Amino acid sequence: MTATFGSSQNRVSVKPSSTSSGLVIAVIAAATFGASGAFVKPLLEAGWSPAAAVTVRALVGGLVLAPVAILALHGRWAALWRSRGRVLAMALVGVAGTQLVYFAAIQRIPVGTGILIEYMAPLLLVAVVWARTRRTPKAVVLVGSVVALVGLVLVVSPGGATSFDALGLAFALAAMVGCAIYYVVAAQPNDGLPPVALAAFGLLIGGAVLGLVGLVGVVPFTATFGQVRLFGDSVPWWVPMLVVAVVATAIAYAASITATEMLGSRLASFAGLLEVVAATFYAWLLLGEALTIAQLLGGAFILVGIGFVRSERAEVALEVHPIRPGGRRLPSGVVPS
Repeated sequence: MTATFGSSQNRVSVKPSSTSSGLVIAVIAAATFGASGAFVKPLLEAGWSPAAAVTVRALVGGLVLAPVAILALHGRWAALWRSRGRVLAMALVGVAGTQLVYFAAIQRIPVGTGILIEYMAPLLLVAVVWARTRRTPKAVVLVGSVVALVGLVLVVSPGGATSFDALGLAFALAAMVGCAIYYVVAAQPNDGLPPVALAAFGLLIGGAVLGLVGLVGVVPFTATFGQVRLFGDSVPWWVPMLVVAVVATAIAYAASITATEMLGSRLASFAGLLEVVAATFYAWLLLGEALTIAQLLGGAFILVGIGFVRSERAEVALEVHPIRPGGRRLPSGVVPS
């Protein structure tokens, strides 16, 4: 069954099988993205600044993906040029900008609060579509949004009585907008540009911008190149960095962009909430950080919320192209008798 939206000149197809595959890839993206915290933490404890760690992570991840991206392009460099705006948006907003404002936020407000605000991006996407179309989202989307938000609060558990910091909250809100823009950019028609190419060149350009910003002193930029403590052992600094760059950056970004192209920005952004769940799980498994009942319950809530949003796509597919008993697809808008 395929649902087709739009005019004859501009159609968007939604296949249930494609959506299921996209969700599987989105889970892989969340699982790999979530591993970054457990492996970056030893570097930060050894003296790396967040900006320096993210810069090296992005540049190395981009270099790892570059050969695959070149092979995927098959010499079709025109596709890269046609998508230059999308690549720059991914680099400047999805990679560099969002990271910078998030780091600025958590310097002023608790990390849990910063993560919570940034990952409200799915709700922002729902609100923007609501405002643009002036059509109330389906009940399943609204319910899914509320359930997923409750789950996110339980997983992150932002607590503590801290003083109100308007600038810190403003930076966190900017990170939320940047996160939402990332999903919108990733979901755009690729004009022949493979997802791996968007990820590779976005990471390389974004990493270069982050490095430049750090070197001119806009944000702290320090790195050490000795031994670091990783899971109770002493290892060279490049061991955790290589894991972060290859697994939590190269694979994660390529998988995330691929999934977003398949799912669309809204569903992909809800699936992206699983990254917070994965990060919490890795912190428990690899770093020995406590995993509470509330966090486990929050993870379940997020899954339920994703399920609600996913069901809305299935309903749309049924409404646009109903299927008569016997398997014949009816024209769009015709209700089976």
